[in-house]
Amino acid sequence: MTFLLRQVFQPNGLRGSLISLTAPLRTFKRWVAPTLVEMKRRKQKMGPQPIPRRSSFLEWNYAAELYAFGKRLNEDFEDNLLKQALTHKSYLEEEIKRQKEVGIEDVQLTLKDNSELIEEGEKFMTSYIKGYLRIMLPRFPEEGICAVHDYLMTNEVLAHVSSHIGTKDLLLCAEHPPTEATLSNTLKALVGALLRGEDDKEEAFARAGGLVHDLVITQLAGRDLNELWVGIEGNAIATLAAVLHRDGRGPPEPRLLYETGPTTILASYAVGLYSDKEMVGFGFGENVEIAQDMAARDALKRLFHTRDNMRPLPFNQQPSSNHVMQMTDKPNISMDNWAMSGLKNIVKY
Repeated sequence: MTFLLRQVFQPNGLRGSLISLTAPLRTFKRWVAPTLVEMKRRKQKMGPQPIPRRSSFLEWNYAAELYAFGKRLNEDFEDNLLKQALTHKSYLEEEIKRQKEVGIEDVQLTLKDNSELIEEGEKFMTSYIKGYLRIMLPRFPEEGICAVHDYLMTNEVLAHVSSHIGTKDLLLCAEHPPTEATLSNTLKALVGALLRGEDDKEEAFARAGGLVHDLVITQLAGRDLNELWVGIEGNAIATLAAVLHRDGRGPPEPRLLYETGPTTILASYAVGLYSDKEMVGFGFGENVEIAQDMAARDALKRLFHTRDNMRPLPFNQQPSSNHVMQMTDKPNISMDNWAMSGLKNIVKY
């Protein structure tokens, strides 16, 4: 840093010694701020610029990146299967078109696209997720199991998982940045690569199931399973009455428990539902109708063991892959046939 040296004059007019002042000299010129403002204005006028591919950097080493990717997932992928899982059909089509443009007629590529791996991975993920949910939620109707499965298999959820494990920079596809559908299919292809990577079928199921359990099923953490299933909206009272009727119990009878501020905009009502003089659920609302509907929902949650204060799914306890796959052909009781009498032989995992 540059300091200013200033000569001190004595009161009698004689010159004294030079001293160093601690105040630094001005280092920014007047043209710096206007230049930066103008550069920012021109950059904003250009609009958003395309993000360069990570593979276009000079220090990019694709083989090393693939090796590190497998180690991050604690999996030993076969090199050929991992490259195939990360290669989309659009990339091969673009490569063939590029070679034909330079005069190569007989184009032969050694790479394979991941279409088959996507199909195999999606089929396995569907079976594993439904089997896992049927084990952990034996009282939840099959319609609810399917609704939770459909949520986990959406492109939004799978793309979120895929991008956070680092596939965005590794996959080979025509579009950049990749779409949600492409990222979602990449994750399915990785599961398919694990299934093909083992000769022992049980070991392959265990490895692929562990990946689906650790990356996909854990996305249910903090989610209300009842919000993912909208099948009982609008007819909760009728659904509850049908369930009680199949169990040989009386119909639900609403009773107003108490009310607060009925003549104000902050009115609150509490309604309880009784069957054979036994409370089966209660709820709150700004009017009696809403409170009655919430009470019916609470009663159904009690029956399904999916109340708001339910214990979270034990993600640290992973059932065996054989047990999960056995539940593929054993769906839970459907909502149309749901009754307590059909749950006698259910054992909680």
